Amino acid sequence: MDQKNSLSLQKFKNTIQMGVTLVDFNAPWCAPCRAQKPIVDQLAKLYDGKASIIEMNVDGNQESAMKLGITSIPTLIIYKNGEENERFIGLQSAEVLSDAIEKALGGK
Repeated sequence: MDQKNSLSLQKFKNTIQMGVTLVDFNAPWCAPCRAQKPIVDQLAKLYDGKASIIEMNVDGNQESAMKLGITSIPTLIIYKNGEENERFIGLQSAEVLSDAIEKALGGK
């Protein structure tokens, strides 16, 4: 999984520009974020080659997180071709996120 700890807003926008991307906005001190990480890692393996799965540490990217409207963590956003497709706030199951990724990919 790509660890995007010092992701500038421009680099972030370039990353989400094409295809489907799930972005996990988190922080190391956040217990629900730590619980979310194995689920996100599982999805990264499951969707390898189909969708991008990246993380953004909001502590290291406060300005970017603020511009993106991240007010709680974990926040998980699915982007499709650079546009926000769906947003989840709080700990999410693999099934919920997988269904949303499939929907964004055009499957469900």
